[in-house]
Amino acid sequence: MEIEKRLAEAGITLPTAPKPVASYVPAKKSGNLLYTSGQLCTVEGKLKYTGKVGKEVSLEEAYEAAKIAAINCLAVIKQQIGSLDKIKQIIKVVGYVASDPGFTDQPKVVNGASDLLAEIFGDKGIHARSAVGAVSLPLNVPVEIEMIVEVE
Repeated sequence: MEIEKRLAEAGITLPTAPKPVASYVPAKKSGNLLYTSGQLCTVEGKLKYTGKVGKEVSLEEAYEAAKIAAINCLAVIKQQIGSLDKIKQIIKVVGYVASDPGFTDQPKVVNGASDLLAEIFGDKGIHARSAVGAVSLPLNVPVEIEMIVEVE
């Protein structure tokens, strides 16, 4: 429970894994890789932020939304494998950012997820990444995060 202890020290309580909002599974394992479906910035079943980044949502709020979505990814991973200590490393993070047309700081938004993973997992949390601007995202969220992790 080392990883969950680090989360607690950072003031983060892992939520119950969010339920899918459409026809898909929360995660899929292939060999020793676990792929999460995209997670949103839901807290206790409610969206924390909605709107486009650079218009209704600030860079700081979007950074926080990415962090929340990454926490929800970790909740899904725990549901699938039982313990976050079974994560050998975070392989890749993909972040989608619903962006106002002039907004170009998608990498700074997705840092919300990346910074959290590096803080909690140390070197095991350093990962490859994509930060993609999008016209819109499901439920009008500003950020969606998905992960690929190597597990025991």
